[in-house]
Amino acid sequence: MLERLNQALNHLEACLDREVDMAEVARIAAVSEYHFRRLFSALAGMPLPVYVRRRRMTLAAAEVLAGELTLLDVAVRYGYGSGEAFARAFRSVHGIGPGEARRTGAVLTAQPRMSFRVVVEGSTTMRYRIVEKESFRVVGRKARVPLVHEGVNAAAAACVESLDEQAIVRMKELAGQEPEGILSAAVYLTDRREEGAEADYWIGVATGPEAAAEELDALDVPAGTWAVFDNHGPYPSALQELWRDVFTQWFPSNPYASRPGPELLRTQPVEIGAETDSQLWIPVERSSGSAGLGAPPR
Repeated sequence: MLERLNQALNHLEACLDREVDMAEVARIAAVSEYHFRRLFSALAGMPLPVYVRRRRMTLAAAEVLAGELTLLDVAVRYGYGSGEAFARAFRSVHGIGPGEARRTGAVLTAQPRMSFRVVVEGSTTMRYRIVEKESFRVVGRKARVPLVHEGVNAAAAACVESLDEQAIVRMKELAGQEPEGILSAAVYLTDRREEGAEADYWIGVATGPEAAAEELDALDVPAGTWAVFDNHGPYPSALQELWRDVFTQWFPSNPYASRPGPELLRTQPVEIGAETDSQLWIPVERSSGSAGLGAPPR
């Protein structure tokens, strides 16, 4: 799998001076474009479009400083239709415009070419099962929250605290499907996974697809396949580490890819640092490419 990812990155690198066909890049990696974007974000710590822009501006900066081409020629070479658009992209990476960089020889920012490799970290195992689930509905309270990679997510915690007794009673009346009990659901608005990226967040229960939400918010979830991970450890750090490990270790090692859908979490909130049992549900599908995995990837 890592070999294919690196082949895809090599192809992407060769296309930086023209429009990149992300579907073709994902095909080389033998995964869907959706899964490639999510997997890259989890492994690299930045969204794929950000990496592409930084690499383009790294190469463009060398040509700006060399002074052999006009700034417009450099802009066109890297896919920008106007000098203004190129200058904005250049400034977003380097902090100054290309004209200023050429005049002053200012210090610029380089994005190194990325590649992935295996790092053996020990004998940690991951407990999971694959579940085929019919369509269902999550009923509860919804909020828009930023992603937090470490520590408590204050916006998500505020959503939980906003539940009144009436809402909790109604949710418990509707509960009756797996995952059982109070759970949270996250729907990511884009393929970005960096700190601060936004997601729609539900705190609620899983119930039948026709259940009446009444005064509560509802999220309809279509039928599909889920990878379910059991976890025990200190709250919330163990959960955050589990999510990271699913995308950086489990997906590259198993014949599954992530698919669109909410990520579900069932846990019992406790004091920070206290041990708790949790269950993480990730929507998945069988991967069509198997050669790199020794068997037939957010």
